[in-house]
Amino acid sequence: MSSTFLGMPATPPRSPYGTGNLRGDRKFPAAAHDDLGNGQLRRNLGRATHTIRAKRLNVTGELPDWEELRDAGAAIKTDTMNRLPELLEELERKVTERGGTVHWARDGGEANEIVARLVRETGSKEVIKVKSMATQEIGLNEHLESIGIAPYETDLAELIVQLAHDKPSHILVPAIHRNRDEIREIFLKEIPGVDPSLDNVPAHLAAAARAYLREKFMTTKVAVSGANFGIAETGTLSVVESEGNGRMCLTLPDTLITVMGIEKVLPRYQDLEVFLQLLPRSSTGERMNPYTSMWTGVTPGDGPQTFHLVLLDNGRTAALADSIGREALNCIRCSACLNVCPVYERAGGHAYGSTYPGPIGAVLTPQLAGMHAAKDDPNSSLPYASSLCGACFDACPVKIDIPSLLVELRHQHTEQAGTTPEQLAMKAAAAVMGRPKLFTAAQKASGLGRVIAGRDKKISHLPPPFNGWSDSRDTPAPPSQTFRSWLASAEGATTMRAAADEHTRNQQQKAADEHTRNQQQEEEK
Repeated sequence: MSSTFLGMPATPPRSPYGTGNLRGDRKFPAAAHDDLGNGQLRRNLGRATHTIRAKRLNVTGELPDWEELRDAGAAIKTDTMNRLPELLEELERKVTERGGTVHWARDGGEANEIVARLVRETGSKEVIKVKSMATQEIGLNEHLESIGIAPYETDLAELIVQLAHDKPSHILVPAIHRNRDEIREIFLKEIPGVDPSLDNVPAHLAAAARAYLREKFMTTKVAVSGANFGIAETGTLSVVESEGNGRMCLTLPDTLITVMGIEKVLPRYQDLEVFLQLLPRSSTGERMNPYTSMWTGVTPGDGPQTFHLVLLDNGRTAALADSIGREALNCIRCSACLNVCPVYERAGGHAYGSTYPGPIGAVLTPQLAGMHAAKDDPNSSLPYASSLCGACFDACPVKIDIPSLLVELRHQHTEQAGTTPEQLAMKAAAAVMGRPKLFTAAQKASGLGRVIAGRDKKISHLPPPFNGWSDSRDTPAPPSQTFRSWLASAEGATTMRAAADEHTRNQQQKAADEHTRNQQQEEEK
């Protein structure tokens, strides 16, 4: 029985269970199994990730100081996390000085209520949105719809996902799992007044989306955005994007509400020099983003005349408190790790069950929302959704060591899970291996495994509790003879004696060669 008292330090809270989009309905293996059977999905993912990956390699290879830029990005983000409280206070002060209003949200529920209240105060029943991972994370669209406010996504890929009543499957390209024919069908079904003869030519699809969104841009008085960066030194916010929809949302409405995760802050304006080189090359494979929008508070007569900044925690302080896992907060949401991950490429983003898929999502999601918030928590499977090949670490522009973080989360999961069949099996194995006679007997008994092996001499299905192993890999059938029994046989003795004789001859020859070289050196002198 534990007790608490005033002043006792407490673990920072994670994102509340059952809120937002940081937890799926099923564990990763089950969800991935279904998606692996979707051939069209796998073709779409493979084509898209290969294209983005090749573009990224081309533009990063142009820079002789690419590795130094990565080092600089990692150093700035590490410094930021070490000074996060003071930088956030500085950001609040600078935004307020420039006419903005700052709100602090402990979790997604609070952030949703803040945004909803601010929209209601304007009298608007509609909002236009810039693509934002933070608002997806907290389920802002669903919350606004539940109270009669219609959110309209203006990013093309986000619009496709919204019209399809789907979920994003990629950090950068949310509709990466859709092809042109599927998008055409979605537009024909969901966009009012669309030309029934619309074909699947990308330019024509984009034109249909542009015509639909243009009216929303011109008539909606409230916009909601995320932020790629928030500069503590000046109070400046920044959004980078490729289509111009963000620029429209950030300049035309009367009211702008920005929801920003607290880890997005940077100390100095000068730091953008580093990140505006790292981010576009790592995300879209471009030298720079077509649209980089920056604003500082309110400017009379220019752009939105009311600006609100909602600083979102939602488990980020809990991640910051983890001395090892806090490195994941350095993420700048470029998606480079997704595009090189063999697991993501085959399973897709929906299998992760979170707004943040792929390698970084497998690290970040359990830290924000926890892994043991409920029995058989789906998030507990995410740290195992990786081959630990290390490709994500090599691609990360701020050098987040994702494989090591995944191993640490696996360790934390094991520590928190209590007694499991796997732990019992390992204890039993340790007991057997610590007793030579028992180990020898177990080796002989394992020979029975040859009976259940297939023609390929592999075991595809093991009985519980070992079925977890065979669910994802085949096991070679045990050999007909153990090494110990072979070593004790006449064949083993003969082979070992021959090897010893060969080793002796090699040593003698080596000594003779060395003697000859020494003699030659003496004669040359």
